[in-house]
Amino acid sequence: MKKNILLIGGSYGIGLSIVKQLQETHTIYVASRSADGLKDLNVEHIQFDALTDSLNTAQLPEELHGFVYCPGSINLKPLKMLSMANFEEDMQLNFFSMVRVVKDIIGRMADNSSMVFFSTVAVGTGMPFHTSVSAAKGAIEGFVKSLAAEYAPKVRTNVIAPSLVDTQLAGRLLNNDRKKESMAERHPLKRVGHPEDIANIATFLLSDKSSWITGQVIGVDGGLSTLNIN
Repeated sequence: MKKNILLIGGSYGIGLSIVKQLQETHTIYVASRSADGLKDLNVEHIQFDALTDSLNTAQLPEELHGFVYCPGSINLKPLKMLSMANFEEDMQLNFFSMVRVVKDIIGRMADNSSMVFFSTVAVGTGMPFHTSVSAAKGAIEGFVKSLAAEYAPKVRTNVIAPSLVDTQLAGRLLNNDRKKESMAERHPLKRVGHPEDIANIATFLLSDKSSWITGQVIGVDGGLSTLNIN
């Protein structure tokens, strides 16, 4: 079955990797600030800034079979260096903007549809300097589990909780070989994630192959959250 799938963000990184995996077999709508990464791909682009815009649902089909919310932040600082504005900004991008979009499109979600969201390994595994981003992503996990209960069995909702992934967003954490080696060594599988690692799980959750999975937080983290081999 050819599905209508909406991604909020999808021009770079993990979102773009998801688009590339799906665009030949489904009808893909990408709502994002930029269409730069989407050239030569079979997608419908909707100009949209998650922080400032209301989603123009008139540009969407009546039914959506899949939804992915990609925007996020990696704001890692000691608590004493984080202002209340920093916490508010992380909550706004990661959580409140997400809730606004979900409220706009939830009525369009078809029977047996799937929604995919992103958290971080740091919510379930306490890590220093993650207080702001973990708070925002933790809100997502609680929201999605409640949403899964509220909309079962019509709509499945799940969360992917990655560790560090080599994307533009993580650029300053991986901008030289020493940092890359250090970050890789923290993971039992001895590497950081690739966008495709996360996209593979997202496309699975959007497919009918995951039709008995909902309300889950799925770690895709190189073993970091569950294994201690040091």
